This record gives sequence, structure tokens and C-alpha cells, in this order.
Amino acid sequence: MTSNINIQVAVDEEKMPESIEWTAPDGGVDTYQSAKALLLGLWDGNEKSAMRIDLWTKKMTVDEMNDFFYQTLFGMADTYARATRNGDLAKELKEFAKGFHKKSMDLLNEKEQTQL
Repeated sequence: MTSNINIQVAVDEEKMPESIEWTAPDGGVDTYQSAKALLLGLWDGNEKSAMRIDLWTKKMTVDEMNDFFYQTLFGMADTYARATRNGDLAKELKEFAKGFHKKSMDLLNEKEQTQL
């Protein structure tokens, strides 16, 4: 048995993503859903290395990217805890994520204030 996750990326002339859509029929997502960004990590067990696909559309704002990274890091902490049963390190990762988000938002607010 196989299960599919389908991702479609529409690109412009410069091959920059204009839209990202995905579906996962076996996971209950039968119709394509829109997304502004995608972070896909794959582990190559033979090479012992991570491979990544990082895409975001032109419509993705810096504010949204800050939130996306915060939520991704925070969620990775939960995944790490489930996979390793190392709750202490997962808690540290969550604290890092919170600090990262605060700093990213502070920098964004500073930039907005200087542009007024």
C-alpha cells in the first residue's frame, strides 16, 4: 500500500513560486489546499544527511514568515519529544522558538517604526 501527498507549485518566468497547492487524500485532505510557503525536510539514511525543499510565494509577508518559522520550530519540538522521548531538549527548543519569535517581531516593528 502507498499513500500520496501531492504538491503543485506554479512558477513565473523566473521560476519563482506564484502559488503552492497540496492535497493528501489518505489524510482526509481530498481537495487542493492553498499555501504561501512550504518547508519539506527529508532524511537520507544512506548518506546520513538532510535534504530540504524551501519555497514561498511572492505573497508571503515577513510577518507571516516570522509566524511560520515560530510555529514550525515549536512543532518540531513536539515531534522531537515524541521521537526521542527527550522532553528536556524539546522544552529548550520551544523556549528558543519563543525567543526567536519575539526578536523577529521586535525587529519587524522597529523597521516599521523607522519607515513612518
